[in-house]
Amino acid sequence: MVLGFNHNLRYKGEVFHVQTEDSGVANPHIITLLYRGGVIISSKKTSYSDILKMDNLEVVIEELMKEQHKEMMRRLKLGDFDDKAFSFKAQLIENYEIPTLAPEADLVAEVFLSTPPPGSASKGGVSQLFEFPQQPAKTVPDQHAKSSAPSDADSKVVNLDEAILSFFGPRGK
Repeated sequence: MVLGFNHNLRYKGEVFHVQTEDSGVANPHIITLLYRGGVIISSKKTSYSDILKMDNLEVVIEELMKEQHKEMMRRLKLGDFDDKAFSFKAQLIENYEIPTLAPEADLVAEVFLSTPPPGSASKGGVSQLFEFPQQPAKTVPDQHAKSSAPSDADSKVVNLDEAILSFFGPRGK
């Protein structure tokens, strides 16, 4: 079973991403999306609910996915999306670091491992189950700090003709 196809392609000096996926027989459709800088430029959705009872369904779905994926790449090369794709300035965010918060404390463990406050009539920490221990202030890393890691986006970009012709292998299996 093929879950999907993904390609990064350079076209007119810009990187485009083509993604095709199958939603499965419970939701029988294939969807292909064309992105530039994280913005969806075009999409195509094809239902295959009419062929669900075929014997070789997986093979047929894979072929439909390949053809739809190649069609999107061909249309990109033909310039079908130029007006929409180049009508805005795309800003690809590379190596963006998602801020992480300090790990949460184990509140249950703290309640049972802590001792009751002096002068408390409580036996054990059970009465503390309904009180949350004070948490230290959480720090968030600087979201504007840039990563010094080099971007490998260009190393995964291939020529559009090369991708269309070579990715799926020779025709006539």
